[in-house]
Amino acid sequence: MNPIKVAIADDHQIFRKGVILSLRTYPNLKFVQEAENGEQLLAGLEESQPDVILMDLRMPGKDGIETTKIVSKRFPNIHVLVLTMYEDERFVTHLMENGANGYLLKSSDPAEIKKAILEVTSKGYYLNNFVNRILLKKSHAKVKAIPSLNSEIQINEKEKQVIRLLCMEYTAQEIAKEMDISPRTVEAIKDRLMERFGVKNSVGLVFYAMKNSLID
Repeated sequence: MNPIKVAIADDHQIFRKGVILSLRTYPNLKFVQEAENGEQLLAGLEESQPDVILMDLRMPGKDGIETTKIVSKRFPNIHVLVLTMYEDERFVTHLMENGANGYLLKSSDPAEIKKAILEVTSKGYYLNNFVNRILLKKSHAKVKAIPSLNSEIQINEKEKQVIRLLCMEYTAQEIAKEMDISPRTVEAIKDRLMERFGVKNSVGLVFYAMKNSLID
């Protein structure tokens, strides 16, 4: 099995080196690019072709927020894991709605970072307890503010079941087996829902579903 290729963008060299060093004990991860800002990262992506980017937010020049949006549009097959010191839920919701596949704090230990990398490559997203709390909070707030929202968003039972299983962290193959349909059909349903809701990836779909109470 080929190692997962990882890039890291952070303007603090000591932090970058520390993350790389802490994850070198995992042979299934391989760092292929380091960058100190968004411009440098984007300039090297064609050559490095990472599977996952560990993205800081505050960087000189092009910051991590803008860079995440660009990566999502230009390189949709690359997964972005935000790795930052900012615990503000506004950053979480904005990034997850605009292409990020997961959100980690810099206080996370190497085992969680590794777990997040593995999950975004296999499932398309990583939701930890920190993000889940924000999702649930937003979901409850949305329901109280706009109690009729559900009636405005129509999804059929098959779409609802796909979303429900995605929220339970099922892969496309696992969803296909559970629903007795093909993985290609699962992907088609996901693509249709993402286009309808204006989200970029599976994590955006999960986020949207929870925020708008689309599932029971």
